[in-house]
Amino acid sequence: MRIFMTGASGWIGSAVVPELIGAGHQVTGLARSDTSAAALAAAGAQVHRGTLDDLDSLREAAAASDGVIHLAFKHDIAFSGGFQIAVDADRRAVEAFGEALAGSDRPLLIASGTLGLAPGRVGTEEDGHGSDPAVAAAGEGPRARLATAESALALASRGVRSSVVRLPPTVHGDGDHGFMAALVGIARDKGVSGYVGDGACRWPAVHRLDSAHLIRLALEKAPAGSTLHAVAEEGVPIRAIAEVIGRQLDLPVVTISPEDAGEHFGWLGGFLGVDGPVSSMRTRELLGWQPVHPGLLEDLGKGHYFQTSSV
Repeated sequence: MRIFMTGASGWIGSAVVPELIGAGHQVTGLARSDTSAAALAAAGAQVHRGTLDDLDSLREAAAASDGVIHLAFKHDIAFSGGFQIAVDADRRAVEAFGEALAGSDRPLLIASGTLGLAPGRVGTEEDGHGSDPAVAAAGEGPRARLATAESALALASRGVRSSVVRLPPTVHGDGDHGFMAALVGIARDKGVSGYVGDGACRWPAVHRLDSAHLIRLALEKAPAGSTLHAVAEEGVPIRAIAEVIGRQLDLPVVTISPEDAGEHFGWLGGFLGVDGPVSSMRTRELLGWQPVHPGLLEDLGKGHYFQTSSV
């Protein structure tokens, strides 16, 4: 298939591109910079210059493809105080793809997240549905993005083989600069490896290469309207993560009270005290996906998160 991708040069997208090409697909990636364009070309993909705000260009690229994978999100804007701006841009892009693919039965896959899906219990692919999109759109954080995911799934009724792949907060691997790298940096700065409360809160995770494999499987054969979980481990206890970091950095492992979590962990404090395990049982049964790459603790133990250039 000829696949158009957004976010193709990002952390997950740059693993999806070789996964697709290796399976015989042709990939065209959206690039907003010369650096992204060069990375895509080096990976064997074609380049479509533009941004998520170029809606006519997105429609044109989608119409010329056999399917669309939408992984891009304006994280830089979202994390600098413009979360709703990023959510609105994401929604408009999905709407543009839907218009271009309507009635074609071609696939549209978008990325979403598991964060906040079902706090305190194991979330499933059946969770997070059924809310009024208008109400969800007026919410904040995960609820606002939920509206976009629900709109994408609704495109199934318009002849689009739409699916949503929910990613856990940690998609790990060599080169990751996300939550795990941030925790390592905080431990270095504070001189201790901390966890919140008793450290029992669970953190779902998946290796970057396993997530890329699931995205390809979903593109190729997920039924219209599917919600899928790219989760290899339902929940790794936060204390276990802190213990590996402590061993690697030769630092004491200590508890941080919930009241002090914000001061100690900064923006991460609010996440580390939330118990958010997530299952991928239905996804595995539906698509035959079986993660094969190292789990989070094993990956942390390999040492690449602790090289100075990685944090």
